[in-house]
Amino acid sequence: MTGLTSYCAGKAAEDRVAELYERNGFEIVARRWRRSAGEIDLIARHGGKFYFIEVKKSRDWASAIARISQKQLDRIQAAATEFLAHAGLGLDTECRFDAALSDRFGRIKVIPQIT
Repeated sequence: MTGLTSYCAGKAAEDRVAELYERNGFEIVARRWRRSAGEIDLIARHGGKFYFIEVKKSRDWASAIARISQKQLDRIQAAATEFLAHAGLGLDTECRFDAALSDRFGRIKVIPQIT
């Protein structure tokens, strides 16, 4: 895939994942939230709980999940901490870190609590 093709495929996957969460009653509060610690693809809220969602698009779900490294998980956690501080929320705010995987057919699989 070219850079532009990969970007568009990833953006489309993020849009489908956001729609899935919204259909299930979640509010998407941020997309591609970026600060010094890193970027979070989607941030959702349901009740008082925040969901930090890493979206991975690949030919199949196994390939997608394999692309999430421990270094990336650490960066997402650091960015989530920065988001909570920026939003005026404490570290005792209830959170969950999800991986949302999209395969070549556009099917989505959510793996909750990946950290």
